[in-house]
Amino acid sequence: MAITAKDVNKLRQMTGAGMMDCKKALVEAEGDFDKAVELLRKKGQKVSAKRADRETTEGVVVTRTNDDNTKGIAIALTCETDFVAKNEDFVALANLAADLAFEHSPADTDALKALSAGEITLGEKIVETTGKIGEKIEISSYVVLEGEAVVPYIHSNGKLGVLVVLKNVNGASVEDAGKDVAMQIAAMNPVAVDKDGVDSAIVEKEIEIGKEQARQEGKPEQIIDKIAQGKLQKFFKENTLLSQAFVKDNSQSIQQYLDSVSKGLTVADFKRITIG
Repeated sequence: MAITAKDVNKLRQMTGAGMMDCKKALVEAEGDFDKAVELLRKKGQKVSAKRADRETTEGVVVTRTNDDNTKGIAIALTCETDFVAKNEDFVALANLAADLAFEHSPADTDALKALSAGEITLGEKIVETTGKIGEKIEISSYVVLEGEAVVPYIHSNGKLGVLVVLKNVNGASVEDAGKDVAMQIAAMNPVAVDKDGVDSAIVEKEIEIGKEQARQEGKPEQIIDKIAQGKLQKFFKENTLLSQAFVKDNSQSIQQYLDSVSKGLTVADFKRITIG
């Protein structure tokens, strides 16, 4: 049957696929729009499988918080090139994923992709967009945090995002302080809020490194453990958030800075996600 330009445009409006792809799908489907849509999705699946081994080192990080800033989500949607990361369909997909994640708080990325995005799931929408754009697309990170005050931050390149949860707010205005702390996390990449949050495997590794360094320096064996513990405390100071020197004022730690904003104000948790 004859496929008209109007038919092609209608399918393009329905799917967002390219003109030639829409025409080919309609010809193959003999004018059946539902079958043509399915063919386009199958094309997306083929493209997705074909590019499964590609690295996705570009993309965008998107955050959402509720009106009273007690809940926040962040997702990273990744692709292969910076050109696609700026594509309006790609950005729209990232925002759709963020909206769904915020509304439903799925347990993990698989659960997020299983959510309905209209007539298809988000996972199917990702495959469909992969077919349209021609690059591998995936949700590389998804996090949810809740607490007294959740403050989001997106770094200027759009490829790094932070959520930080403040506690002991006591009615204080803490948005600016939260932004400062989030920027600290973005810049310094701490391993935990404080030393109690550091994974035991990291602690053991740092102690062993400290011991080996002391031995290499020729220190007596009887003081090796003490030296290693001293090096561990230095590691905590440099790599745990509340003990780190505040990047805007190295004369005080992050905890001291937060105390200056409101006595007892501190960080309950944070998440940092980055692309590339």
